[in-house]
Amino acid sequence: MASAEIAFWVVALLVVLALLFDFMNGFHDAANSIATVVSTGVLKPQQAVLFAAFFNVVAVAFFQLKVAATIGKGIVEPGVVDHHVVFGALIGAIAWNAITWWWGIPSSSSHALIGGIAGAVVAKAGTKALVAAGIWKTVAFIVISPLLGYLLGSLMMVIVSWVCRHKSPLRIDRWFRRLQLVSAGLYSLGHGGNDAQKTIGLIWMLLIAAGMVGVGDHAPPTWVIGACYIAIGLGTMFGGWRIVQTMGQRITKLKPVGGFCAETGGAITLFLATALGVPVSTTHTITGAIVGVGSVQRPSAVRWGVAGSIVWAWIFTIPAAALVAGICYWISFALY
Repeated sequence: MASAEIAFWVVALLVVLALLFDFMNGFHDAANSIATVVSTGVLKPQQAVLFAAFFNVVAVAFFQLKVAATIGKGIVEPGVVDHHVVFGALIGAIAWNAITWWWGIPSSSSHALIGGIAGAVVAKAGTKALVAAGIWKTVAFIVISPLLGYLLGSLMMVIVSWVCRHKSPLRIDRWFRRLQLVSAGLYSLGHGGNDAQKTIGLIWMLLIAAGMVGVGDHAPPTWVIGACYIAIGLGTMFGGWRIVQTMGQRITKLKPVGGFCAETGGAITLFLATALGVPVSTTHTITGAIVGVGSVQRPSAVRWGVAGSIVWAWIFTIPAAALVAGICYWISFALY
């Protein structure tokens, strides 16, 4: 088999592996979109995953590819990426996602991918090959996105509580069961818009390295965009039920009004980050918003021990994925 043909099949297999990661992203992060509507009883689980998957896919029509550009061109120096780097990055991210899904820990698929890319690149060329601005922007939003989610979620809860202070609880519940469908749709739209673009950016990076698209191209091929949005939607349809329970009830008990406020605050955060081209964690964002809603009701309504264990998972995500990615890079390099 000619070397050019071998190279083509290597790229094709890595694209399939990237789409598998995208599918796992939807599967792993489905809880972020649907946990509140399931736990409040607004939608049944089967209805919720179809609802969220639909908005994941149609997000392709609403957002520019700024996050994809950050991943594809703004994390590592041009020319460093090869198929060994992409392989290591994907295996590192997939391994961490599988571990955290198994234990029901809502960690970040986004930061697992960033950690995977960084770990594989450092294993090949050292830290000088990383683009500091892109890395630090992403790392900064590990803190900013949950804090912004917390602030907006709690602010929404305060505003809604004041507006509805003279309304009966039964009437409020009936209103917000309907409004929560809007907020869940918006959050799922933001989830698809931000998260699908991370895999688009990775495949774009791979195609540039393989010489199949130009470095100066302003957008990846259309088939890459469509495949990634469909893959994340399919992943969401299958759902990650272990994490739904953690997000929906173990952090704090939610009612429809709280679910609406958390999802709306989270959706605003995701829309803002996507417009800025920042690959943020939907997990971090919705967790911060849920904690914000719970703390407005009363601080004791939040199970801070559960929230604390989630924060530890956030801290370890990038270095853990980076370590696995670096090891996988060296294995790939040694074997091929």
